[in-house]
Amino acid sequence: MSGDDLPTLNALLNSASAVLLIAGYFAIRSRHVTVHKSCMLSALCVSAAFLVSYLYYHFAVKRGEPTYFMERAPEAPGWVAKLYSVILISHTVLAVLSVPLILFTIRQALRGNFKRHVRIARWTLPIWLYVSITGVVVYWMLYRLYS
Repeated sequence: MSGDDLPTLNALLNSASAVLLIAGYFAIRSRHVTVHKSCMLSALCVSAAFLVSYLYYHFAVKRGEPTYFMERAPEAPGWVAKLYSVILISHTVLAVLSVPLILFTIRQALRGNFKRHVRIARWTLPIWLYVSITGVVVYWMLYRLYS
């Protein structure tokens, strides 16, 4: 595996996180608390692995150089570039906000403060899921859509 393979790995990790989040949601809706806990802690680990891989790619492999959509896809129509920008900005802002939110939500559950956990998880889950899914969309738009 080379540094150029990391965006694909990152997309796979984001996909895995989304699947685990959805599985965890359905597990808790079915009152399978142990399965829910396993899925959510696994999603946390997968998301942490994504973050490490993402940061390594951008700082060690790319040496801090950003990836520009129009450089990767010069033949893309302007509206696609604008759509990409909207998705990327919302993804990035929510990704930054989601980290403390996720950690707080999981901390409440691990401490047994389930009332507070449920109240904050109603916000955390959709944000975390959005970040995971849009991470895959960003990858697809950058590396697959016009390649």
